[in-house]
Amino acid sequence: MVPPFYSETGDRVGHRMQHDLRTGIENMLLRCGGLAPGQSVLILAEPASGGYYDPVLAEEVARVAGALGLEATVREEAVGASARPSEEIMAAIGRADRTVFLSRLGDQLRFDTALSGAAPVMCYALDRRMMGSGFGQADHAAFLALLDSLNAALAAAEEIRVTCPLGTDFAGPGARFPSSAAEVSVRRFPLSVFTPVPAGDYAGTIAQAGFLTGTGKTFYDPYTLALDDVLRIRFDGNRITGFDGPDAVRAEAHYRHVGGSTDSDAFHVHSWHAGMHPGCGWSVEAGENVTRWGGGAFGNPRVLHFHTCGAQAPGEISVNVIDPTIRLDGVAVWEDGRLHPDRVPGGAAILARHPDAAALFADPAREVGLAPSGRLSAVPQPAANMA
Repeated sequence: MVPPFYSETGDRVGHRMQHDLRTGIENMLLRCGGLAPGQSVLILAEPASGGYYDPVLAEEVARVAGALGLEATVREEAVGASARPSEEIMAAIGRADRTVFLSRLGDQLRFDTALSGAAPVMCYALDRRMMGSGFGQADHAAFLALLDSLNAALAAAEEIRVTCPLGTDFAGPGARFPSSAAEVSVRRFPLSVFTPVPAGDYAGTIAQAGFLTGTGKTFYDPYTLALDDVLRIRFDGNRITGFDGPDAVRAEAHYRHVGGSTDSDAFHVHSWHAGMHPGCGWSVEAGENVTRWGGGAFGNPRVLHFHTCGAQAPGEISVNVIDPTIRLDGVAVWEDGRLHPDRVPGGAAILARHPDAAALFADPAREVGLAPSGRLSAVPQPAANMA
């Protein structure tokens, strides 16, 4: 389900909404994409039948690009089970000054080193409302600076401990980020998560309600496993050591199935990271479209997720924790799902330089697709049916 983009008084887009949308698109093309008048941008979009991206977003990006003096080309490309781009696609990306993915193909290719030189933009604003909200509008430079500050704080910590209301509790030393150059081969817009923390030095329990779902790397069947209750996943370093709860047997079978069907190490735990963008709101229940939720809501600080089922990033199964508290040497930088940038060195100065970002942190989006029960659910749950 793609949310509409209509004004309250009729079918035409409201003037203010159109202005906000343009501001978000300019932020993506200019501040993230680094484009200048006279350059070319290739917009790779999913067919509208995919039901994932707002079908009008690509033409809006092209329209704004043209108004900025850019040469814009829109091309539709279907998303397959896994990324196997044709030579024609790769050549088109190479010819453009910048490529913008309004397609999950960009997510599938985000760890492909062949794209490192092209540095395309992967867009996580899935519709016009997201693009025109604070999520799309807040200066991209603010979140680049915040990313550096958070990564530095995570790496400098002697101990990191993560908990959540459902029972997540794991800990380890400061983040030991890999020394390799780029974590991904694409520019992410909006920039929503810090660099994944390798799981090898961590141990404890992850509590997941609602469902297990994919990471966007490969599309397999079933892509989502609905859970009847809270699933607790025990892990030690890079290995899942057990499952607890009513869904334990089904969860283990699902991991074995996905690992086998994708030729992945089923019980490998690769890494974890949390959302860092307070403008990333998700106003409909995750159960309306779990796949779309997984690709759009993860940037909210209320969501932390693990990459599991595969030794290569990002794995095949995403495990999602809601309302994490992340303590760096005892300091709750994330507290009950709210990120406090001023609690890491340099964070307060970033907010002072970027009042638009500071306003979002002062009044963050709190909707992340939870059911009326206050938990994630694989299917919509009308409030009347809740005990």
